[in-house]
Amino acid sequence: MKTRYVLAGCFGLVSLTLVITASAADTTGVEQTLRDLDDQWSASAGAKDLEKTLSFYSTVAVVMPPNAPAATTGDAIRKTWRELLSTPGLVISWKTARAEVANSGDLACLSGTYDVTMNDSSGKPISDHGKYVEVWEKQPDGKWKCGTDIWNSDLPPAPAEKK
Repeated sequence: MKTRYVLAGCFGLVSLTLVITASAADTTGVEQTLRDLDDQWSASAGAKDLEKTLSFYSTVAVVMPPNAPAATTGDAIRKTWRELLSTPGLVISWKTARAEVANSGDLACLSGTYDVTMNDSSGKPISDHGKYVEVWEKQPDGKWKCGTDIWNSDLPPAPAEKK
């Protein structure tokens, strides 16, 4: 009788080990999928393709650009990106440095760095470099969409204007 319990316990441990190992392998595949999606998203923004850029967001996304209120509706997100992508001299790109997938397999966090160049009001190119965090959510149809997007600059704040 005791042997049965030991064998059942061993079988259970082996099964659990196989499930955990399979989950780890799946996570690696999901991480690469998300890195690829983020690369495609960066390329879409770099091409100034508004519709393609917006297509990476979930329908209930929140976008938190620097020095601006959070965009919490589709119209607000569209306005944020339309203004950015129409900025004269814009060159934009970002690259994922870290991708982490929740054990549940339906939530992930990507972080990395971005580079932006645009013209200031006098037409002179200015550059910015910073970091970002994206929270990706697996949708009911199995596709991944970004649900939360935030970025901010590594540059020091501009000095206050004298009054």
